[in-house]
Amino acid sequence: MATHVKVLASFFVVIAILLLAGAFFLPLILGLVGTLVSSSNEPDAATVGAFLGLTGAVLSAVLVCLALPFGICAYGLFKVRPWARIMGIIMSAIALTQVPFGTLIGIYGLIVLFQKKTEELFVASPA
Repeated sequence: MATHVKVLASFFVVIAILLLAGAFFLPLILGLVGTLVSSSNEPDAATVGAFLGLTGAVLSAVLVCLALPFGICAYGLFKVRPWARIMGIIMSAIALTQVPFGTLIGIYGLIVLFQKKTEELFVASPA
C-alpha cells in the first residue's frame, strides 16, 4: 500500500503543476484576447477587453487556490503524515470533478485511501 500512496502523491503533484501552469498561462491568453478585442473599433470593445483581463486574473487566483492544497496533500502523503490521509480523501473527492483524468485519479485515490492497510500505514507512521 505504501507504493500506492506514493503513486497517488505523484498524481497530486501532477495535478498541482497543471493547475499552476493554467494559473500562469490563462491570464496571458485572456489578456492577449482582451487586447485584440480592445483594438477593434466596436463601441463596447474596451469594456469587453477589460472584462477578459479581469476574468483571467480571477481565474488565475482560483487555480492557485486549488493547486496549493493538492501540493500540500502530496507532501503529506510522501511523508506519510496522519493528517494527509484525511486530506487525501478530500482532495480525491475534489479531483472527481476534473473530468476525465481527475475523475480516474479521484477514484484511485479513494480506493487506495479507504483500504484498511493504508489506514494502518498512516496510524503507524510517526507524527
